[in-house]
Amino acid sequence: MPAAFEWTDAPWGVALRCGPLGEHAPHLFTSRQLELPSREDAQVLARAIGARDVAMVTQVHGRDVIVIRRGAGVPDPRPEADVLVSDAPDVAIAVRAADCVPLLIADRHHGVVAAVHAGWRGTAAKAVVAAVDTLAREFGSRAEDLVVAIGPRIGACCYEVGTELVDAFAAAGHERHLIDRWFLARPAERGSHDRPRLRRDVARANIDQLILAGVPEGQIHDCGLCTAMHLDVLTSYRAEKEKAGRLAGVIRANT
Repeated sequence: MPAAFEWTDAPWGVALRCGPLGEHAPHLFTSRQLELPSREDAQVLARAIGARDVAMVTQVHGRDVIVIRRGAGVPDPRPEADVLVSDAPDVAIAVRAADCVPLLIADRHHGVVAAVHAGWRGTAAKAVVAAVDTLAREFGSRAEDLVVAIGPRIGACCYEVGTELVDAFAAAGHERHLIDRWFLARPAERGSHDRPRLRRDVARANIDQLILAGVPEGQIHDCGLCTAMHLDVLTSYRAEKEKAGRLAGVIRANT
């Protein structure tokens, strides 16, 4: 795991934090010891980063954005979206994942934040770019001032996919040289006539999208942890199916 990340103590057990992001916004990624099945657990999560409440959404694998404004409170019922942005220091924002990519973003100068849930569909739809654009439009953020932490997600080591996902990214307008970076093929075994299976690097795709949106690569921090490879502390839908819980990435504004 990169030096930018460390496991820290939390009320439920352990949590993952990113040092460079923590300089600008309180945040954490949960472990499988807190899988948020109840409202009480959500309150524990909020208090862990100094908030009075936590706003979540009903995630639908898209790029819609919900804006949480200072003084507005938590929307109820939860709206359908996969991105939250906020300038409210008393309300945390959170996304949940069990293989998809959770991304947390903070503006170094304005203190506003974003949380993004990006599975393959959200990545194809550029959910993380929607977050960058909304921060700029709603709060005046500049891409070059953003710091990003990418939490645990399934890695290319464990994410086999079919060619239909390549077609989906091409149909979404992504350039071919980028698609070739995001879908990796192992060489076929000697004598085999089978087409090699592709492996999807969903974190790399989000990193590239952030860079193209203007975020400096040195300000994008990836923990590199594969959910399917670390089931002692993380949880993975691909590995555990219906038994899988959900991890959360949570952050609050520091304005």
